[in-house]
Amino acid sequence: MESLVLNLQSKNQISDYIVDNHLMKYEFEILNELIVAIDENDLAQLQWLNSFGDSFRGITMNLHAYRKGLEFGFTEIAFDQYGWFKRPQFLDPEDLSFGDTSRYGNHSVIHLGRGINGIWTYGLNYSFGCAGGGYGLSVYGKQFKSRESALTFALNDLKGLMTAKVGSTDTTNDKQPIILATLRDIEKAKVDSVQLTLF
Repeated sequence: MESLVLNLQSKNQISDYIVDNHLMKYEFEILNELIVAIDENDLAQLQWLNSFGDSFRGITMNLHAYRKGLEFGFTEIAFDQYGWFKRPQFLDPEDLSFGDTSRYGNHSVIHLGRGINGIWTYGLNYSFGCAGGGYGLSVYGKQFKSRESALTFALNDLKGLMTAKVGSTDTTNDKQPIILATLRDIEKAKVDSVQLTLF
């Protein structure tokens, strides 16, 4: 497939793409930026927007990722070998484990990190035993002004997930020893966090 090259005659192509696709709000806004650049004959802006990809999908996803990164102070524009925006590396990364039991070896992990501008976020991998889920540190994560507020929110998030599984009758996926150990570790982390703020 030929790469997309935007120019001042691309407005109909963009309009057709908008009509033919179910777009997220950010996609529609970026495509509208392209149309505004065309309407204003702003070739420099159009070329800059086009530098984010060789398709409408690539442009919208990459530009959205770049702008989300700006919220954390990441300004570098770089792409991987496949043309997708490179994920920025968070500063002061930290992994905190909860509920590790020697019998099962499963545990949950809170991933903390901050952007260049001091905004913190977290990722979470959670395990109920055999079932679980998660997501890593990302510019799409919730934003916090401090490590402590990010950790407090993450602990409450993990606690809510675990509490919902206490007493589950699904003994295949939800291992009560892991769930209860995780809840104990969360409470210990909360106590430790309070004690640290007292000093």
